[in-house]
Amino acid sequence: MNVLVEIRRVTKTYRRGGETIEVLHGIDLDIPRGDFVALMGPSGSGKTTLLNLIGGLDTPTAGTIVVDDHRIDQLSSGELARWRASNVGFVFQFYNLLPVLSAQRNVELPLLLTNLGAAERRRRAEIALTLVGLRERARHKPRELSGGQEQRVAIARAIVSDPALLVCDEPTGDLDRETSESILQLLQLLNQKQGKTIVMVTHDPRAADHASRRLYVDKGTLTDTTLGAAA
Repeated sequence: MNVLVEIRRVTKTYRRGGETIEVLHGIDLDIPRGDFVALMGPSGSGKTTLLNLIGGLDTPTAGTIVVDDHRIDQLSSGELARWRASNVGFVFQFYNLLPVLSAQRNVELPLLLTNLGAAERRRRAEIALTLVGLRERARHKPRELSGGQEQRVAIARAIVSDPALLVCDEPTGDLDRETSESILQLLQLLNQKQGKTIVMVTHDPRAADHASRRLYVDKGTLTDTTLGAAA
């Protein structure tokens, strides 16, 4: 098995006032390359914390995290930022698009952290927008797009640097059911045809059905792994 993400004995604690709160308790997890995982669990269970650790948005209190042969738990904040820019695409519930920029310019943003020239950045953004079916909307600003189109732009931005890993935090949480289905089908396509490894936090069993398997986080512990039904 070709493992992309390897997590061993990971613990995460926070200080709240004078109290220490342990959010994750000794998590062990392997995610094979090309997997599509749905992270599920009740509110406050630690699933978003685990997602943030996998994506390098946070660091563990203890334990090791290896992503694509990189010990990301050992990286400094600057090294981690550079690593994220090249290796991880992020999709959030509320899109996080800059309203003053066109779809194309929003998609190009991660590439500003690279040494690519302007023409190459435009070319890669056009390819990403084409993959998500929005090439004709490249010049439109977010206010001129529907919610589903905004999320597609956000997904294009996530894949523009061709990362191996996509981390998605409730990517359909702000969308109606029909639009949600189209976004989930797009994620499935990126997983199955483009080979992207996807880790998705969701509270919606219908969304989780699009994943290859479900992982359940409860009270900071990975409690169950169940194969999901392919949609």
